[in-house]
Amino acid sequence: MTHQTDGDVPGLPSGPLANVAAPDPDCPVEIALDALRGRWTTLVVRELLRGERTFTELRRALPELSDKVLADRLAHLTRVGVLDRDRQRGWPPRTRYRLTAHGRRLGPVLQALWDWGAELDPLR
Repeated sequence: MTHQTDGDVPGLPSGPLANVAAPDPDCPVEIALDALRGRWTTLVVRELLRGERTFTELRRALPELSDKVLADRLAHLTRVGVLDRDRQRGWPPRTRYRLTAHGRRLGPVLQALWDWGAELDPLR
């Protein structure tokens, strides 16, 4: 996907990365799409938009999601700065996940994607 844009077009970004002729990993759109990559990622973010959760609480909220995929999504979202991971002392140790300030900004993004997708659905 190429993100060629013209800074004079309302709603489109401007700047050197906005006028590339081929996909560029430094493109902010590519970075955002990479952060949200993989099935279940948006649902994990949705659950965390509701508040911080433990791994077990996330598994309970998303019962069809495997432990392996959940662990992968949490690690990825932590690595890209969307989540904070807080390991608490005690037995058994508990790990809580919460969205970073940057991660909380995904709420309106997911709503916009929902709205956009809802408009397309009748067109299928």
